Amino acid sequence: MSLLNMPLIMQDTAAVEGDMGMLWMLISGILVFLMQAGFTLVESGMTRSKNVVNIAMKNVLDIAVGSLVFWFVGYSLMYGESASGWIGWSGFMFNQGPADLFFQTVFCATAATIVSGAIAGRTKYSTYIIFSIVLTAIIYPIAGGWEWNGGWLNNTDGIMPAEFIDFAGSSVVHAVGGWAALVAAFLVGPRIGKYIDGKAVNIPGHNKLLAALGVFILWFGWFGFNGGSQLAWGGDDAVGASMVVLVTNLAASAGAVGALFLSWFKYKKPNLDMTLNGALAGLVSITAGCGNMTEGGAIIAGFIGGIIVVFAMEFVEQKLKIDDAVGAFSVHGVAGAWGTLVIGLWGVDGDTAIGLLNGGGSAQFVAQLIGTLAYAIWAVGTSFIFLYILKKTLGLRVSEKVEIEGLDLSEHGALAYPGKRQREIED
Repeated sequence: MSLLNMPLIMQDTAAVEGDMGMLWMLISGILVFLMQAGFTLVESGMTRSKNVVNIAMKNVLDIAVGSLVFWFVGYSLMYGESASGWIGWSGFMFNQGPADLFFQTVFCATAATIVSGAIAGRTKYSTYIIFSIVLTAIIYPIAGGWEWNGGWLNNTDGIMPAEFIDFAGSSVVHAVGGWAALVAAFLVGPRIGKYIDGKAVNIPGHNKLLAALGVFILWFGWFGFNGGSQLAWGGDDAVGASMVVLVTNLAASAGAVGALFLSWFKYKKPNLDMTLNGALAGLVSITAGCGNMTEGGAIIAGFIGGIIVVFAMEFVEQKLKIDDAVGAFSVHGVAGAWGTLVIGLWGVDGDTAIGLLNGGGSAQFVAQLIGTLAYAIWAVGTSFIFLYILKKTLGLRVSEKVEIEGLDLSEHGALAYPGKRQREIED
């Protein structure tokens, strides 16, 4: 029923709810924008002080360049008309409204920023710029359309046994960024001194307080990330968005507790780095299912996510011998896959069980598995192609001299902590 055919009071109610929905999306988008500050603090705090300016510059780049690129071409590839369900297109500078464009833009920047921390301390800034443009213009938008623009993952007339569910982006945003981060870290190679005689050496971050503050900012911003994905406010939508925020907080808390106690057991003392990453893993673990999870289900999903991330970080570092400086792949890629799959295990659709373990059958789990694999293959394949080309042409890595000196001075001509010699800070 159109607004003109509604009774007057219904027209007024619909208009108010429409305005409130737009306001909710804008506020949520602003919260997600703040997550860039959180990423900057986490990445810089968990790495060496001689690269802090470089990390800050990469995060500024991701939101600034990403906003322009996504506005110009990315949004159209993601939300434009698509007959096949694979790639959308409705022309350059296409958008379906300023609130939606802004909200989707900050999501896109988040996916790009995930790569930054994984390759910190040894990557050329100029090359990073190019890959950030590719990710925000092509890799992320096309993948996002598969789910959020009614793409092939929602087509139950094809190979999908049920519609794929990713409410706020465990796979669409986080796993795509996480898999790209893993490929980038692999191709760039480990930091100097990370592996000695084949054994991983701990390179501690320079400021745990910055890292902790960054996680709290990300946790805060995530309420907009997940809650805003309701895309409306009023009536049932207000209740739904509130529930999303609630389960998001529960999962984050459970993830932190899971990583805290596991790291305490393994290392004999409670480990701050693992606990912080556990909270982030809990957030990523609930991002896909925050609209399809009970409170208890969210707590279990987050708790397991916090445990998984501890083992994943050790596996990547010690077994794969890939130097992911901040554990970006484990937090976003592994926990993103887990958060997508868990919907098929004990997810709900209102009062109806849709999970394999809570009586909903196997269809949803198979759909989640197909989507999880599709995003992994897409992100790994496209990232490898573009990064390999960059490696063979412009080069991905700075020289050994530059890396030892620090990227702040060589790449940007500035120090994060003026007034002190860099070597004194590191010592």
